[in-house]
Amino acid sequence: MDLILWRHAEAHDEAPGGDDLARELTPKGAKHARRMAEWLNTVLPESTRVLVSPAQRTQQTAAALKRKFKTVAAIAPGASADDLLAAARWPDAREPVLVVGHQPTMGLTISQLLGTAAHEWSVRKGAVWWLRHREREEGAEVIVVAVRAPDLP
Repeated sequence: MDLILWRHAEAHDEAPGGDDLARELTPKGAKHARRMAEWLNTVLPESTRVLVSPAQRTQQTAAALKRKFKTVAAIAPGASADDLLAAARWPDAREPVLVVGHQPTMGLTISQLLGTAAHEWSVRKGAVWWLRHREREEGAEVIVVAVRAPDLP
């Protein structure tokens, strides 16, 4: 199974007393989302299932893909790595799954899947981590397929 983790692009800071879920992308964030979406659309299979947090910034990031996606409350800000993995049906999903979400959930999920100490890896805004679960004679393993920053050409 392929699990592609896409952290939302740069968003405006939350205003005092504001609603975190309503924060929108900055112009730079929108540009980075479009650039990453262009790359993703060249490499993602058509069968990829896209799951998106209900936060406005993740919805805008995912919209740049111009693909259908499902909003999943379980991956909203504050979700755990286990919440994300359950929503993605890791490692049993038959199709690749792209999750558009948040820190620290993304970093904690990467840490858990790669078997590192339980700490959050820093995932840059707008970046993608592509992980693959595969079975080997020696047992299951997780490999890193790609890591891409939003400002790469």
